[in-house]
Amino acid sequence: MSRYLRFLIIAVVVLGLLFGLDYLFPGGAIHPELRKHLSDNAARLLPYIFRIAMLAGIAITLAVSLNLINGFTGQFSIGHAGFMAVGAYSSAYFSVNFGANLAARLGGGKPAWGLALVLATLIGAVCAGLAGLVVGVPSLRLKGDYLAIVTLGFGQIIVVFLNNIEAVGGARGYSGIPIVKSFFWIFLIAILTIVIVRNIVKSAFGRALISIREDELAAEAMGVNTTRYKVMAFVISSAMAGAGGVLLAHFDGYLNPKSFEFIKSFEILIMIILGGLGSIVGSVLGAVLLTVLPEALRGFAEYRMVIYSLLLIILMITRPQGLLGTTAAFKGWRGRKQKRPRSRTETEEITAEDSSAIDSVAKATLGERQRDSSLGQGEKSEH
Repeated sequence: MSRYLRFLIIAVVVLGLLFGLDYLFPGGAIHPELRKHLSDNAARLLPYIFRIAMLAGIAITLAVSLNLINGFTGQFSIGHAGFMAVGAYSSAYFSVNFGANLAARLGGGKPAWGLALVLATLIGAVCAGLAGLVVGVPSLRLKGDYLAIVTLGFGQIIVVFLNNIEAVGGARGYSGIPIVKSFFWIFLIAILTIVIVRNIVKSAFGRALISIREDELAAEAMGVNTTRYKVMAFVISSAMAGAGGVLLAHFDGYLNPKSFEFIKSFEILIMIILGGLGSIVGSVLGAVLLTVLPEALRGFAEYRMVIYSLLLIILMITRPQGLLGTTAAFKGWRGRKQKRPRSRTETEEITAEDSSAIDSVAKATLGERQRDSSLGQGEKSEH
């Protein structure tokens, strides 16, 4: 079986599964025919479970997109919520002012609303990508903590702007957004994000990004335009974050600027660190765990967030590279227990350097003597 045929079969199966879930659970509710065969407890619990599953799908889109810039490119961005907000608000504004009218003119059925949602998603992704370009061009010449501060500042600037723009509700929030709770749409965007990032990583473009992550100076020496590649990765990551924002905007039909403050950026960052930087599967696992875990701990009432925080701390101590990182488990813990070798003093360092230099000179001198000796023997044999 060829690679493309296998890919086509997998795509058809996945699309069929998503369509089936949408048919059985339209809008996260239960189909009337299926409801007849379920107990009352199951009927009450299933909508809640599927709501958490949809939120996990949105989190997967956000985590995998951030991993492209933080995990594979090696840059430290903590302004992902800002790009998410740009995509969410721009798509919501389109849906409220133009999308609903467009769907009504096309008949108002599922295909019409689907087309309106496709356009809203494209608008949100493009606007977020443009915001990423505006931020990335001047800031990606910075590295490390400086880049983190710039991206964090951008996220907060977006929140301040949204709080003062009355066209999108200002500090009151933006309501009246058409609600689209769809397994098909949420997980289709998540799967497309995973496929796009995976194909980027496997391409020559992805290898350039990884070379920048490993050693940016060496990548520049080999002719890689590091600034250009970093900006491109930043724009792609921002656009996919905008798509995640579109899904969130149409999930509950309401947006508030407080939902996109720096805490949201840290939540997404924790997802990829928990799963393992540079691992797509790890990002998916981290997004699912950090979406499900707070809900699973609701039974512990006021101790829920304490337990949640302790679990994260324990994991970072025992597995600092993340769940699917490449370093051996408990390496950080064992490293502290082992006796560290005594560091050399400055005098010993100088002595070692001098000894190394003397050895190099001695070897060079010996080589010159051997060469002179061989030349002398050659002259004697001629005479």
